[in-house]
Amino acid sequence: MKPVNSTDDTEHADDAPAEKTPAQALLAQMGGVSGLIYSALPVAVLVPVNTAFGLVPAIASALGVAALILVWRLIRHDSVQPAVSGFIGVGISALIAWFVGASKGYFLLGIWTSLIWAAVFAVSVVIRRPVVGYIWSWVNSHDRGWRASRRAVLAFDLATITWVLVFGSRFVVQRHLYDLDQTGWLGVARIAMGWPLTAVAALVTYLAIRVAQRAVHAAHAESREPDSTPTDTAPASD
Repeated sequence: MKPVNSTDDTEHADDAPAEKTPAQALLAQMGGVSGLIYSALPVAVLVPVNTAFGLVPAIASALGVAALILVWRLIRHDSVQPAVSGFIGVGISALIAWFVGASKGYFLLGIWTSLIWAAVFAVSVVIRRPVVGYIWSWVNSHDRGWRASRRAVLAFDLATITWVLVFGSRFVVQRHLYDLDQTGWLGVARIAMGWPLTAVAALVTYLAIRVAQRAVHAAHAESREPDSTPTDTAPASD
């Protein structure tokens, strides 16, 4: 009989694609690090162009930068969804600025979107259905077994509260600057409170996921443990 080559299984295992970690999966949904940076470029162009040349050139410049980012990602065969979503968001923001008649109108969509997300995430914690936990289950195609672990729910509660603070702070600060007509500082706040705060919240989310995973695995291990209670045995007959 021909011996089985034991190295075949090893080679196939090495060729298998590595599963993404939870942090990588979450970051991929946001377009990666480059996607977070790209999202700040239209704002970085809008404010100085508006100061130098006025509203219409500023809107055109922001749309042009968003279009270039979309084309660049297509050429590089990167994930298209974040680029398309970003372009649509810039287009809607530019349209609002045009209707308002001031460049500060460009920031209204982000301001009110932050308030909506802060409310959604906060409500999910109050009803003990933390959004971060459900997003993790969806991204990684997991079931919702973590709901049975109090420690896992608490970890996802803390991560969700972190996102509430991020979205809430964005709304409060940027809404205040909007009311003061501080368009320049609005641009600074939009960038400074954008991907840097997202990175901090993503780190907290990653740590929460690690805690939740350990809690779920421990619960599964306990449920699979055999009953260790000794059974009665009949006495041997003489």
